[in-house]
Amino acid sequence: MHYTSTRNNNVEITAAQAIATGISPEGGLYVPTEFPALTAADIEALVPLSYKERATRVLSRYLTDFTAEEVAACCEAAYGERFDVADVAPLHELGDGRYILELWHGPTCAFKDMALQILPHLMRVSVGKTNPDEQIVILVATSGDTGKAALEGFKDAPNTRILVFYPVDGVSEMQRFQMITQEGENVGVCAIRGNFDDAQTGVKAIFTDDEVKAKLAQNGMRFSSANSINWGRLVPQIVYYISAYCDLVAQDKIRNGDPINVVVPTGNFGNILACYYAKRMGLPVNKLICASNRNRVLTDFFETGVYDCNRPFYTTTSPSMDILVSSNLERLLYHLSGNNSDEIADLMAALKTDKKYAVSDTVRRAIQQQFVGGCADDREVADTICRVFDTTEYLCDTHTAVAVSVYEAYRAKSGDETPTVIASTANPFKFAPAILEALHANLAETPYDQLADLQAFTGWKTPQPLGSLRDKAIRFTDVCDNDKTSMQGTVYGMLGLD
Repeated sequence: MHYTSTRNNNVEITAAQAIATGISPEGGLYVPTEFPALTAADIEALVPLSYKERATRVLSRYLTDFTAEEVAACCEAAYGERFDVADVAPLHELGDGRYILELWHGPTCAFKDMALQILPHLMRVSVGKTNPDEQIVILVATSGDTGKAALEGFKDAPNTRILVFYPVDGVSEMQRFQMITQEGENVGVCAIRGNFDDAQTGVKAIFTDDEVKAKLAQNGMRFSSANSINWGRLVPQIVYYISAYCDLVAQDKIRNGDPINVVVPTGNFGNILACYYAKRMGLPVNKLICASNRNRVLTDFFETGVYDCNRPFYTTTSPSMDILVSSNLERLLYHLSGNNSDEIADLMAALKTDKKYAVSDTVRRAIQQQFVGGCADDREVADTICRVFDTTEYLCDTHTAVAVSVYEAYRAKSGDETPTVIASTANPFKFAPAILEALHANLAETPYDQLADLQAFTGWKTPQPLGSLRDKAIRFTDVCDNDKTSMQGTVYGMLGLD
């Protein structure tokens, strides 16, 4: 298995090289040159296995320069006692053919743990195969959940530093507290004055700056990424869609070979792209339903084939999806363009200069055959949280509620009653104020009192990683401007390279 770049398909590297470097030198994203086949017999063999055993088998198909023992050790280290349920990513039946895939049972209560608990182990093996003497600097832009999950995953990892930028007013209070109280000697956190797209743009600019890379190299360092632009972040996400299908078969909800729909709330497009990759392997997925919040750039793109960031940016109750530049969409366009890296390079250049591009009719039709876009605003999200809890006693977080709302609208319009998996991306206690307001409950002043109120009102239990934040010291209070110069200076300061 080899990997190439979305903007230069003359590139050919191994999985370890893709994971260790994170992004291609010209700014493209690494993608597999082929997809391993997943047959009905393969699925049947996965059904009786544990999550970590399923992960080992799936990842081994992509990480072919890792030994079987290395892949198994990474999965064993990642999917163990740090998850609060034995099956790691359980399904909850909501009724009417709807199944909630709970991806938030890890140490930071968000779906990012599913990849970021294993990425440090994949990174360690990859660096050992490529540049064992260099210190890796993980540079991250976050809209909320990735930052904490990456910090927790790489905390005190040997020969590694991790630096996280987050939008100062663009994350929930609980997400902010999780990051600014992060423990570990190798971690750094800084807010930026701007939104997630500003943070992401700044990080990408630093990543691809030859002068910055040279300065790091002089000090025995080099960049890599924990965002989903890194293949090592994306490939573990393929596993939980395959695992969810196996669970449906094991529970006699479907027969092996039956199609399912999958609904994913997404801003940066990585989570739903992972399901597309599972489908490309052979997982029987019918429709991929992409759920957006009020920042509906993806919804509009699926309808028109025009990706246009020239629009207002909204801060919503689902902040992890408050994104206008969906980085991982580039990978999908590469595959659907017939692996035409020149075409993708032109589209990304247009996005950089004009904040807009239009795909060909061929690509647009290919997207519309497989994907459906939909969006929900904050009012619809609140109504969904309240209705689902009142009728089922199931508590959705704001992002999951976006997905449920979009799916209900899709089903009502299409009449499609295919069994459907809905990705649930965060524990509802991470967004307690919005949940309490949706349920028309009293809203206390402090985040910790809000957790207690939500527990008392719903009967759901506050997750230990969030409840324990009250006793942690605040470590990181820096704020910088969102331009590359300010962010670069912050990186140098955190690394002691001033």
